[in-house]
Amino acid sequence: MIDAHLHVVPPQIPGAGSLAPVLRLPPERVAGIVREELLSAGISRAFAMGEWCITGDDPLGVNRTLEIASHVPELSAVGVMDPTKDPADRDHFDRVATVMATGRVAALKGYLGYLHFETTHPTYRRYYELAERFDLPVIFHTGDTFSPYAKLKYAHPLTVDEVAVDHPGVRFVMAHLGNPWTLDAAEVIYKNVNVWADLSGIVIGEEHELTGPAAHAELVDSIDRVQKAIRYCGRPNRFLFGTDWPLVPMAAYREFITDIIPSDMHELVFRENAERLFRVK
Repeated sequence: MIDAHLHVVPPQIPGAGSLAPVLRLPPERVAGIVREELLSAGISRAFAMGEWCITGDDPLGVNRTLEIASHVPELSAVGVMDPTKDPADRDHFDRVATVMATGRVAALKGYLGYLHFETTHPTYRRYYELAERFDLPVIFHTGDTFSPYAKLKYAHPLTVDEVAVDHPGVRFVMAHLGNPWTLDAAEVIYKNVNVWADLSGIVIGEEHELTGPAAHAELVDSIDRVQKAIRYCGRPNRFLFGTDWPLVPMAAYREFITDIIPSDMHELVFRENAERLFRVK
């Protein structure tokens, strides 16, 4: 089982805070807790987002994620794109390319909405060119945000359609299925063969808020949106399991997704689609 979307460090994006106190613990403590969560959920591979903290020696904000990953072999790092950089900043993009060439990052992440830049911004396009060159996916935050300072117009899933068309050699992922605009996200997947969506963070909370009939009754609208989106786009090979840990317990969220998607999609969503997307051997 593969978790395509979790956090092991605070994302350092405006208004989002640390996501949870656990991410402020020393790296060794975080690593131990992550290992326990992965084991409890039966997850054998996971992809952890970096932080928007870009420096000369950390041009993709992954150094702290990689430090934790050094204690958790199942963990891979996702680099963060910084749209505030000048697209003509050759030094920065050379440093980015150098990191990508080492194989230390498994994908790139754009925090749409949290950072007030369109997917079509020239700086983002520089990252897409490198993603195609190194055969790495590009993951976008889409949908609702965890910050009052975010601007939702930048996080709408329809914004991904434009760059999916302009960059057909890049594999794009809409995190959170664009929730609550899940049907719009489904249309983007239906239309573009190079677009995926992960099912992380559709709902957040503790185990009792996610599992069982009573919890599902409370979450009926969220469940309905996901199920309609899956039926609409007709591409079961484009959905990925992800948790958005630490916003949810991994095992409970696995059970939640297991219950709401068709059983004939389980192998695809929980493993096979991510293997193809991330080129997992």
